[in-house]
Amino acid sequence: MSKFDHFVGTKPVSDTHAFDMAALTAWMQQHVEGFAGPLQAEMFKGGQSNPTYKLVTPGRSYVMRSKPGPVAKLLPSAHAIEREFKVMRGLAGTQVPVPHMYALCEDESVIGRAFYIMEFKEGRVLWDQSLPEMTPTQRGAYYDELNRVIAALHTVDFAAQGLADYGKSGNYFERQIGRWSKQYVASITQPIPEMDKLMAWLPANLPDSARDESKVSIVHGDYRLDNVMFHATEPRAVAVLDWELSTLGHPLADFSYHCMAWHIPSTLGRGIGGLDLAALGIPSEAEYQRRYCERTGLATPEQLQADWNFYLAYNMFRIAAILQGIAKRVEAGTASSAQAKASGDTARPMAELAWSYAQKHRA
Repeated sequence: MSKFDHFVGTKPVSDTHAFDMAALTAWMQQHVEGFAGPLQAEMFKGGQSNPTYKLVTPGRSYVMRSKPGPVAKLLPSAHAIEREFKVMRGLAGTQVPVPHMYALCEDESVIGRAFYIMEFKEGRVLWDQSLPEMTPTQRGAYYDELNRVIAALHTVDFAAQGLADYGKSGNYFERQIGRWSKQYVASITQPIPEMDKLMAWLPANLPDSARDESKVSIVHGDYRLDNVMFHATEPRAVAVLDWELSTLGHPLADFSYHCMAWHIPSTLGRGIGGLDLAALGIPSEAEYQRRYCERTGLATPEQLQADWNFYLAYNMFRIAAILQGIAKRVEAGTASSAQAKASGDTARPMAELAWSYAQKHRA
C-alpha cells in the first residue's frame, strides 16, 4: 500500500489533471530502467498542491508527481518538483529513508508539465497523531522513530551528498518570512489582521538563536507523522515523503515546525494538543526535545526553550500562509483534492494561534 491509496484511495484522472498516456509511456521506455508497459494511471485523492499519480504496469507500480496542469496559475517558487527529486536522490544511502528516484522530466512539452517518477513504496501512513489503535509502548516507539529520523536529517553531511547548492546560505529566517509574506499577499481571499501583525512582528523580533549562521542543515519543511511512511508492522520508517518545501536552512526552524503538533488541537489540524500524553505513552514535548538535542548536539533543551514561542509563532504563520494558498487555489478552481476547502478555511484560526504565541515571546 502507499501513503495515499490505503487511506484515501485513488480515483480516475480528472480532465483538469489529464495527460498524454502514450507520450508518458514512450518517455518512460527511454528513461526508466526496467520499465515495461502497458501503462495505466490513477490519481491519488490526497494532496493539495502537486498532483500525484499511481502508475501501474503488469510488473510494478510507480508514483508520478507533477506540477499542476498548464491551465494552473502557479505562485512564485511553488510546485518545485525538480527540487523534491534532487533532495530525495541526494539522501539515498543516508539514515533518512527515501523512495528510489527513477527519472525527472523538466521538458514540459512531453506531457504538458514537469514531472518525476519514483518508487511506489510499501508501508503504512498514520494520520491520527494520537495513534488510537496502539498501546502506550507502541506509541512511544513510533514517536522515538520520528525523532530519530528528523535528527538524522539534520545531521546529514549534505555537501557530501551533493546537496551543497540545495539552498541559499545565510539569513534563513528573514528569507523565509519574506517568502511566506509574499505568498500570503499573493493568495489573499479575505484579509486576516493577525497575518499583517505577524509580517511586521516576526522580522523585528528575531532571537539570536535564529541568526546563528553556523547551524545549517537540510530542512524538510513539512516533517510530521503523516509525511512518514512506516513499515507495515514495525515502528520503522521506510520513506519520508512530500519534500516540496525542503531546502538548506536552520534545523531548529524545522524541528520546531514538527513540534507544533504538541500545541495544535485536533480540531484545528493533525495535532495532539490537549491530550493526556502520559496516559497515551506519547513523550511530552520537553522529553521529545531532550532526545533530539541528545541525538544532534545542535542545542540544549534550555537553549531551545528560551526562544520556543518565537519559533512556534513563526511556524504557525508559515502554515497559515500555506493554508491561505490552498484557499486561493480553491477559489481559482485548481485545488487537487476535496479536502482543500476545509484546509483553506483554517488559515485564519492558525494565524490567530500564531499571534497568540508571538505575544507570549518573552512577555
